[in-house]
Amino acid sequence: MPVVDAARVTVVVATRNRCASLLRTLDRLATVSGAPPVIVVDNGSTDGSPDAVRHAFPDVTVIRACRNFGAPGRTLGVAAASTPYVAFSDDDSWWGARALDQAAAAMDAHARLGLVAARIHVGPHEALDPVCAEMANSPLPADRGLPGRPVLGFVACGAVVRKTAYLEVGGFSELLFFIGEERLLAIDMAEAGWGLSYLDDVVAHHDPHPRSDIGDRRRRAARNDLLSIWMRRRPRSAVPATARILASARRDAAVRRGIGDALAALPEAVRRRQVIDPDLDRLLRMLELAPDGRSRSCRPPLPSRSRG
Repeated sequence: MPVVDAARVTVVVATRNRCASLLRTLDRLATVSGAPPVIVVDNGSTDGSPDAVRHAFPDVTVIRACRNFGAPGRTLGVAAASTPYVAFSDDDSWWGARALDQAAAAMDAHARLGLVAARIHVGPHEALDPVCAEMANSPLPADRGLPGRPVLGFVACGAVVRKTAYLEVGGFSELLFFIGEERLLAIDMAEAGWGLSYLDDVVAHHDPHPRSDIGDRRRRAARNDLLSIWMRRRPRSAVPATARILASARRDAAVRRGIGDALAALPEAVRRRQVIDPDLDRLLRMLELAPDGRSRSCRPPLPSRSRG
């Protein structure tokens, strides 16, 4: 694949109250080919992160959000980027040395490619993120007009987007805020005609920050899965997809709380409802009926990780 000037890609890092981890990430991003521009979106940190970044990395642009926007805070960075492509990092993830060259080359060569999902190596032993194994074996039919494997989901800290495509569909949903935010964006990009591809030679690294609130993350995931379903899916698929979540609530109190949260937000979700094309809905059902009974190519599983 030809080498492309990495200045065609801006890296947007969303963070909140993770100063030490953020500074390590910025150190690692400085080793990426071409020294791509970096924008840090600070979601209302109280630990001095913005000032620390300005002192240690004066070339990094810092956007101080007035409050914690969650995942949609990334949209502030995308809007401020002057490059055609934007790569997302979290404050505990970074990109391989040539990864952004390769992603930009693929997007230059394929005008319909709206998002590249990267191969993610996790932790000090560089283990393959299991989501990536699922994406590499996506059962979706190949698209001869696009490289790699077609997907209908991604992990945000290992994704490169075409700026115009991301902004066209409105970016990450404010209603979802955080956790599982990728699902709805992937659906919206596909509905708008953009291709999403997993490219195994585009590599990101992720060293997850230790977390203890796994129950809270399952709660948020259940809430956002349900809201995403009823904001976009057709009744024929929305009902069984909802039933699967309700069934899992019998053995998981966190999921039950998430369902309650979803019911509280359901009126707003219905107000934002835009039903997708039957063909796209059929592809999502194909993923949901995969042998493992869930769609990792549509929605990543919920490990202990930080995404904004």
